[in-house]
Amino acid sequence: MPPSWTNATAVEKIDSNTYSCDLLDDWCIGTVPNGGYVVGCIMEVISKHFSTTLAKQNQPHTIALHVEFLRRTQTGTAVFKIDDLKIGRQTSVVHVHMSQDGREEIVAYVTNSNMDIEEGVSFDTGYALSPPTFSVDLSKLEQDADENWKEEAGLPFTNFRKAIKRLKWFLPRNGAIGRATGDQWFCFSDGSNFTDSGLAFAADMLPHGIEFYKDQTGGPFWYPTLLLNLDIKKPLPPGGVKWLFNRTQMKKIQNGRMDIEVHIFDAEGELVALSHHVALAVSASRNTSERSKDVKL
Repeated sequence: MPPSWTNATAVEKIDSNTYSCDLLDDWCIGTVPNGGYVVGCIMEVISKHFSTTLAKQNQPHTIALHVEFLRRTQTGTAVFKIDDLKIGRQTSVVHVHMSQDGREEIVAYVTNSNMDIEEGVSFDTGYALSPPTFSVDLSKLEQDADENWKEEAGLPFTNFRKAIKRLKWFLPRNGAIGRATGDQWFCFSDGSNFTDSGLAFAADMLPHGIEFYKDQTGGPFWYPTLLLNLDIKKPLPPGGVKWLFNRTQMKKIQNGRMDIEVHIFDAEGELVALSHHVALAVSASRNTSERSKDVKL
């Protein structure tokens, strides 16, 4: 059985500001670890940093992060070095550098706080998904018997998109709401729960890509992330949750460049996180080709 999310994102501390993690093949797209999986590893690194080196800050929760993917990553050991940029009473900001084989591949800025003791104004904006999504009965969904949702077990290109098999997908029975919008419920295929770091994976997992539009041919495509932002509105419970829902929207796909906006909700219908990506849409051959000496994407 493939390693669980917890095992796949396990972190070792090397010194006060350096950590390592092994990126695993089962969580890859082609030969490249899924971007959300790698960001989840970064979040686990940050969690360990704030529970050890910065434990006195009492800021266990990542509330925002911005990640730039400089070069494609690979399976194997990744090293994370952290610069403590701003250590504050309410929030602290750190800068993460991730490298493999001496190449700096990812940089990230991460803001941590303590959402359990936050104080300040709260205001109901009246925000809701528009158009609204379909209702769900999670007890029936688990049995693939919900009237509005069905399990999508035959997703194409799963030999290439290995990471997508780490989830069980449930899509609208009567098709997507619109061409630019995708709604989906999902859970881990091994039955484990999503913890906070798993929100990064949830933000970067789409069951379908642009090759599945009726007027597109060929595939698979590879969608390397250039940058990813994550805004976490509430922490998940300590034991995690089984189910998450996300709505993904693409505003414009042109000349091989695309945006992805993601809204993540829990089983109670509460907004958990927002994410925005800038990504490319390129041939899968770019993913599996030999890495060039000038390490272009």
